[in-house]
Amino acid sequence: MNDETSQRNIPPHFEKLRDMETFTEAMFNRIVAFQERLHPAWDAGKPFDERIRDLPLHALIFSNPDRDPATHAHTVAPFYPLREEMRQIAHCARQVAEQPVVCDFHSRNGFLGSLLGREGVSVIGIHDPADKPNQIPDFYDEAVFTRSAADYQSVDFAFDVAFSAWMPAGHNRTPEIVQYRPKLIVFIHTDHIDESSGRPQTGTMAAFRELPPHYRLVAAWSITRPRDLLHEIWPDLTPSIEETRHVKIYADEPWHGIDVGAELPPATPYDWENELDMALTALEAKAHLRDKGFPV
Repeated sequence: MNDETSQRNIPPHFEKLRDMETFTEAMFNRIVAFQERLHPAWDAGKPFDERIRDLPLHALIFSNPDRDPATHAHTVAPFYPLREEMRQIAHCARQVAEQPVVCDFHSRNGFLGSLLGREGVSVIGIHDPADKPNQIPDFYDEAVFTRSAADYQSVDFAFDVAFSAWMPAGHNRTPEIVQYRPKLIVFIHTDHIDESSGRPQTGTMAAFRELPPHYRLVAAWSITRPRDLLHEIWPDLTPSIEETRHVKIYADEPWHGIDVGAELPPATPYDWENELDMALTALEAKAHLRDKGFPV
């Protein structure tokens, strides 16, 4: 096979990998800046837009090296969210109320709730006493996210949507959440078992498994983070396990037939998704070369 034929056989979306050297240098600079606390994410006085700009994917997979896991949860968040899924969740919320209010039951530092709120819903975050504080304790957008002193047992405000993302390990908050009879329940979890403790990484295996019959699953998807997502492409970065997280949206009886937004038009992704796209493309390219018989 000559070079011209080889060029034609290269999938067009691999072209972006020609800029890998420049991309890698910029990415490593972002990672180092974050680890040295030079990134605006660490400054609660900065606008949320500035704090999430150029936030490295690495910071959403790994916690900072100086975090003490005995006292603090993830530095930023337990997983990397995608813009398209936040938009779909918000779209579903708008099907059940003109100005939907979302109760973020495990709000932690407000990062995930703020991203959801920026898609056109109001989010009120409550504290779960089983949660440790994030290393960045306050990371929220005041324009769309507010904190409440309530906890999961004593929510004292009206809301339309229950948002349960990464229920604290070993705890099942399903009965308390269901008692408020939200119009929608959004449940984000993983089935991964923590090898050190033998417990599910999120909640319990019973969480949201047996809901009252008036609730129906109306939308669901899963996002898998490949094993060694970053390490496989950039060996200097830390290895990581494969992890699949699941998103499930349950609707109460009057809203079983809502439009769940499965075909929303594309929108600008979060900055960390650019790094995710490059990593996934590079993994695909390596697999492509292996299939062609090249040792990579």
